[in-house]
Amino acid sequence: MSSPARADTASTTRWIALGAITTAALMVVLDASVINIAVPRMQQELGLSDAARSWAITAYAVAFGGLLLLGGRIADYAGRKRVLLISLTGFAVASLIGGLATGPGTLIAARALQGVFAAALAPAALSLVAVTFTEPRERVRAFAIFAATQGSGGAIGLLLGGALTEAFGWRWSLFINIPIALVALAIGLPSITRSDSLVGGRHDVAGAVLATLGSAALVGAFSVASEPDGWTSSTPYALFLAAAVLIGAFVWRQRRTADPLLPGRVVADRTRGGAYLMAGFLAAGMFGMFLLLPYYLQEDLAYTPLATGVVIVPFSVALVAASLVVPRLLQRFSSRTVLIGGIAVATVAMAGLAVVITLPDALVGILVTTTVMGAGIGFVFTPLNSSVVADVPSDDVGVASAMFSVTQQIGGAVGVALLNGIYVVSAGAGGDVSSAALRLTFSAATVLYALAAVIAITVIPAPRKAVL
Repeated sequence: MSSPARADTASTTRWIALGAITTAALMVVLDASVINIAVPRMQQELGLSDAARSWAITAYAVAFGGLLLLGGRIADYAGRKRVLLISLTGFAVASLIGGLATGPGTLIAARALQGVFAAALAPAALSLVAVTFTEPRERVRAFAIFAATQGSGGAIGLLLGGALTEAFGWRWSLFINIPIALVALAIGLPSITRSDSLVGGRHDVAGAVLATLGSAALVGAFSVASEPDGWTSSTPYALFLAAAVLIGAFVWRQRRTADPLLPGRVVADRTRGGAYLMAGFLAAGMFGMFLLLPYYLQEDLAYTPLATGVVIVPFSVALVAASLVVPRLLQRFSSRTVLIGGIAVATVAMAGLAVVITLPDALVGILVTTTVMGAGIGFVFTPLNSSVVADVPSDDVGVASAMFSVTQQIGGAVGVALLNGIYVVSAGAGGDVSSAALRLTFSAATVLYALAAVIAITVIPAPRKAVL
């Protein structure tokens, strides 16, 4: 076979592998939102309280976020392809357990188990994109596709969750992961190239325990505070203190252990650190919105689960379209300019959603503002993904990728607990004031987006050539 023919075959294989990698990554993101539309029916059947409903979401996010750094290091040492395929299988099994749940305890435990496997799967997927595509132009296109898949996963999950819940029941919002995992495995086994694994080293299990417990305490504090009288009790304050102590102990250990989960060199970079902070605030606002907007559409406007999912489709379409345009924009503008423009658009759109949600006929306003928001977020994700792995030594690709997912998942979990708490407290104070409570909640989400915009402007410096 001639050299050009071999090159063409290798290129085709790389893009097939990207299909498997993005499918696996989509499942992880999709599962963070696919049950959101199923929550009302899940509450009725399993007996979840209003204030506790967020745990069906945050149990997944806490386990996911707390163990991601360990998962990233395991991917670096055990081999990224191997970890991806094993994690896909485990995720499918956990989804089966959750779909068969007969009570809140089993459901929440299964969601946490999904998070455990997602914690290894997500960094393995992102690092595989980085090591599979090394040519700059191909890498930009690959990250654009990966970012579009990741960014649209939340909205796709809402649409899919609505269709499945209406047609087959809420349990299929979990069962659907099984065929998705099988497809990713079938494509990935022959196409994904084994990446080199590191030799030696030890896994910082104690650090992983501290990170997970600290994350759980932080999210738990916001969840407890979401009870109508939560802030008047001592429990949330005790949990905030516990979170501070545990996270502080994690940081102390990382500075002293010989094999840290999170080496200081990974977060010390200004561009990468800014990207992590941006991802956390952006996820906090977006995850909270995707919990409460579907709940409002079903409970207050009496939309069916499928109709609720359809309302979110323009967000997903706009996000994917914007993500795919980004490579061309990066040929004319710096990644920092695209970041700032995208987050500014998303912030204005969230502020608009806070206004239109109280109007008598809110549907048109919801469609317009969420579509514009999707486009803005689409402009953000590709530069963020690229910034995280730009100039990272191969030994640290997994942990750098994991830290990006950590900030998204923990930020999202805190956002869900915080915004759900604002809604519950506001709605409970004056009876039937759901739209007013949502206006306050989405105003808080606007503040979270605005903080991400401030970080983009003040922290992230001029782009490095490698990003472009």
